[in-house]
Amino acid sequence: MSEELTKKTEDLSLENDHTVLSSKEEFTAKHPLNTKWTLWFTKPLTSKNENWSDLLKPVISFGSVEEFWGIYNSIPVANQLPVKSDYHLFKEGIKPEWEDEQNAKGGRWQYTFSNRREVLPVINDLWLRGLLAVIGETIEDDENEVNGIVLNIRKGFRVAVWTKDCDLEKLKVIGERFKKVLKLPDDQKIEFMSHDTFNNKGEAQLSL
Repeated sequence: MSEELTKKTEDLSLENDHTVLSSKEEFTAKHPLNTKWTLWFTKPLTSKNENWSDLLKPVISFGSVEEFWGIYNSIPVANQLPVKSDYHLFKEGIKPEWEDEQNAKGGRWQYTFSNRREVLPVINDLWLRGLLAVIGETIEDDENEVNGIVLNIRKGFRVAVWTKDCDLEKLKVIGERFKKVLKLPDDQKIEFMSHDTFNNKGEAQLSL
């Protein structure tokens, strides 16, 4: 990864004054979303003195289709992010942490693309499909269960949709649609785990 790109990801911050949203002449929002969202970024650990709160930072919030595209086109795409970094897109007011009270009773549908070389050419498209399904609310009907979506950059790429509770029957539809969003064949399984189970390294509660 280039030094310039590393600097770009490290500098993702709400404190940056100039974005495509800064000028009314450059940008006019016309299509509001039903929900406002906040993009968060976790930068790779660079010092043993850094903790989670040092690494995880909100980037920017948005509430319209035009704002989303302006932001998406201004940040590094998925396959350009450094290893051990993350993108998190969550409803405004919800932190991408399982301890957040709106996440605490929920869990996540997740899938890991372990073959990095194979998925590298398509991960940008799959991540974008996930973002659009979440902010467009097509990944669910009227349940209002989805709190956010996360992309973890490790040896492979893990994509996860976070939910506010663990009603498996209610969440099954979300899992089925998430699998289609990721273009997974029938023999590839996605798993649902409660945050408690995930953090205790237990078994998945449901797979599709």
